Amino acid sequence: MRKAFICPTKYIQGENELLNLGYFVKEFGSSALLIAHPDDITRVKSQLDSTAKKFAITFVTSDFKGECSRQEVKKLKEVAQNNKCDCIIALGGGKAIDTAKCVAEGHNLIIVPTIAATDAPTSHSAVLYTPEGAFDDYAYFKQSPNVVLVDTTIIAKAPTRFLVSGMGDALSTYFEARANQQSYANVNAGLPCGARVGDCLPAKPTLAAYALATLCYETLLNDGLKAKLACDHNVVTPALENIVEANILLSGLGFESGGLAAAHAIHDGLTILDETHHYFHGEKVAFGTLAQLVLENAPMEEIEQVLEFCLSIGLPVCLADIGVKSITDKQLTEIAEKACIKEESIHAMPFSITVDTVKAAIITADQIGQNYKQCGGQ
Repeated sequence: MRKAFICPTKYIQGENELLNLGYFVKEFGSSALLIAHPDDITRVKSQLDSTAKKFAITFVTSDFKGECSRQEVKKLKEVAQNNKCDCIIALGGGKAIDTAKCVAEGHNLIIVPTIAATDAPTSHSAVLYTPEGAFDDYAYFKQSPNVVLVDTTIIAKAPTRFLVSGMGDALSTYFEARANQQSYANVNAGLPCGARVGDCLPAKPTLAAYALATLCYETLLNDGLKAKLACDHNVVTPALENIVEANILLSGLGFESGGLAAAHAIHDGLTILDETHHYFHGEKVAFGTLAQLVLENAPMEEIEQVLEFCLSIGLPVCLADIGVKSITDKQLTEIAEKACIKEESIHAMPFSITVDTVKAAIITADQIGQNYKQCGGQ
């Protein structure tokens, strides 16, 4: 049996770590293309100036437009080449991170997330969009980022909703990895550069990835609420440090080397509803996780544990919580059909999937969530 595991070369996390960014740039040379939204640069300008001076390196600004599109990637590649940049830095959230991955193409890449809202920073994949923001394609590169540098002081000062959304994304990690372990499904870690899921060189999940996914869930339960309260007051505590690691590192390695399943596919289906567009990825994944648990007929004790966790930190537990106040059977069918397309991760579940069973799981998860809220979580 062929197995695969993929991860960044280095992961560094701590308070005020951005001041050490220049040290890692020096591993590649003396200049770096900085891909970041102007607002993110403004937030940390003093740290950038300090590290540039201390380590005698130069940041080349990119005039990043905020969308990971083919046109933006082409433009930024030319900027990097014209300025003879030695490495690429992503500073910010998911769009800046994915754009930097596409510009670097697996070479000399440093990721500096300013929020812990998703597990994208550690992965070797990116999502491309059109300039208007519509989905275009997935991209896979030969390796994960060379360096992921996480400054928890900066993340603690970001709105708490980002951290909570990251916990929603991380929440699915264990349950989706468990499904992949049971079904012996293929995982993204085995994909070569330029490949697509289902292409050549299939690989199964490793025990290491499953262990990390399990630890991710345990960390959320132990420290999630404490981390949220710390972030509410913009302070760094051991619990916040643990949750940042869970959201970014444990979830990132867990999803890419452990596999995705129904939770993310149901999230993708929900995106057809305009009402959900105002909600973050992790918020919708949290509901998708509940739907996956219903789909696999998980014990009610386990479902209630997830419900209690979600309510304690403010994650959605029913459709109304992601803006869907009412839904038609036609809309449910369209959601389920999108979740069940051939390429979707829902087929990693260890049993046959149909549109009708997915519809039933969404309806039931929604009702369970509503009932649990009405009963005050009892």
